[in-house]
This record gives sequence, C-alpha cells and structure tokens, in this order.
Amino acid sequence: MDHISDGEMTHNSTYVTVREASQMLGISEGKIMSMVDERKLMAYRIADQYLRLKRVDVEQLKSSGNVISENVKFPYTPQERLKDFFLYNDFYIASAVVIAVLLAIVFLSR
Repeated sequence: MDHISDGEMTHNSTYVTVREASQMLGISEGKIMSMVDERKLMAYRIADQYLRLKRVDVEQLKSSGNVISENVKFPYTPQERLKDFFLYNDFYIASAVVIAVLLAIVFLSR
C-alpha cells in the first residue's frame, strides 16, 4: 500500500471520499466514478449530499490486483477537510454550542 500521510487521509474513518479512494488506488477520480457507475465499487450518499465509499471495499479492490495504477495524486484541500470536519463532527459542535449558551444563561443571569 502506498503511504499517504495523516494530513491527506483520516485513517480511522469507515468511509473515504472519491479523492481518497483515487489516492489509495492510484487512479483518477473519473475512473473511480466510472467504477461506481459500473457497480465495481459501491458508493453511499451521506447526508444526501456527500458521496463516500467504504474503506474496506476500496482496500479489497486494491488487494485484488484488478486495478491498474495511473499514478494520479490530488491534494486533500483545506476546503474539503473543513467540509468533512463539519460533516463528521456536527453533533459535537451543536452540543458544545448548546452547552455554551446554557452556561452563559446560568452565569450571566445572576
């Protein structure tokens, strides 16, 4: 497996983006989308907006040897990182805001 730094990919997530899958397999994002269209890879919509692939499926495809590497790499942009951060942490962010508001009400209402 090619080494991809922690800054480019979250290793603990169950799902990967199309870009991350392309980096894992060494092929273009267009080729990934073609594989999804051909049902060689299963894709999932998260929040009815973000297309993701199961990391396990991508790793199985890579280990099968049925993919010819194109040596294409795209950086994981800060905008994509920010979108993914809010997508996967929205509950915790909302909880922190609610707790901050409640604490402000309690301490400032005296």
